[in-house]
Amino acid sequence: MDFSWSEDQQSLQGLAAQIFADTCSDESIRQFAESGQSHDPALWALLAEAGLLGLGIAEADGGTGFGMAEIGLLMEEQGRFLAPVPLHATLALVARPLALWGTDAQRQLWLPRIASGDLIATAAIEETANAWPECPAVKGRAQGDGWLLDGSKTAVPYGAQAGLILVIVELEGRGPSAVLLSPNRAGISVGEQKTTGAEPHAEVTFFGVELHAEDVLGRPGQGADVVRTVIRHGRVGLAAMQLGVTGSALHRTAAYTSERIQFGRPIGSMQAVQQRAADGYIDLEALRSSTMHAAWALDNGCADDAGIGAAKYWAATAGHRITHTAQHLHGGIGADITYPLHRYFLRARQIESALGGASLMAAAIGQALASGQSSPLSGV
Repeated sequence: MDFSWSEDQQSLQGLAAQIFADTCSDESIRQFAESGQSHDPALWALLAEAGLLGLGIAEADGGTGFGMAEIGLLMEEQGRFLAPVPLHATLALVARPLALWGTDAQRQLWLPRIASGDLIATAAIEETANAWPECPAVKGRAQGDGWLLDGSKTAVPYGAQAGLILVIVELEGRGPSAVLLSPNRAGISVGEQKTTGAEPHAEVTFFGVELHAEDVLGRPGQGADVVRTVIRHGRVGLAAMQLGVTGSALHRTAAYTSERIQFGRPIGSMQAVQQRAADGYIDLEALRSSTMHAAWALDNGCADDAGIGAAKYWAATAGHRITHTAQHLHGGIGADITYPLHRYFLRARQIESALGGASLMAAAIGQALASGQSSPLSGV
């Protein structure tokens, strides 16, 4: 069997890598971090011009086609360069689920604007003191032909910059559902939050927000499947980004330990250093294979909780171990905030806990395997 990417996929990844390499040098990322901006609008426009913001969106809806595997390749390159753009929030959390489940009216209203770069989208999923996003505490109580929504969501990526928010809620009479809302709707307030990884996040609060049937993604009876789709794509997208983050951290570590001389020879020639770096590479490849499998499964309709959980588990575990190894092998300079490595450490820590950390994913894998609701290789 051939597990390599196709020529189109390799070309797409190469295009993304070139764009990020040209615009996201260590110095430019440092300057951006000092600028106070939420994201790089020029880079966002460049990605739209290249057709990369249309990934996962059908050509009929203004996109360039493809699926989660290609979105994952784009996000891997974003992680490699720490490109300051809301790709995960817009493409993985919203555009792809909307392309799969949206009505004609919903797709035509939102997807062309996403593909053109005119719209940043995000998803409000996580809640304080609720580890299972599939069971939201934010409720919509029935009123007339619709619902009134109350509650709050935390750690919403680019919540203050988004023009569309997909919200995971519990609707009376429908159960878990995803709804599409403009942040300008009456009763919605957005407050900015600071996070570990330096990406802008927000707390989004709902006070009696009116919901209508046309706001709900999917048809009656599909709510739980839609919610599952959003969360699964979100977790795989994070794993893909972590693949780029940890790959770059490990590459930088290999270069540094090959050049750093101690006791008359490069420290990379010392056995203990080699062992830690080798362990990091093993973790990286475990993350790579589980993420590739999960993205492929999503695109081919055979994803399950064990396979998705395995990808996010390795994103958390490998991300934690590799970036700690990178910092340790760099010595004191690894913790110096004037040196670029610390940004990879912080981003990896952010990804580690987002949408479920290692313990939660291990529990999800265990539940899926114990219930028999997984394919034989999903938990590998």
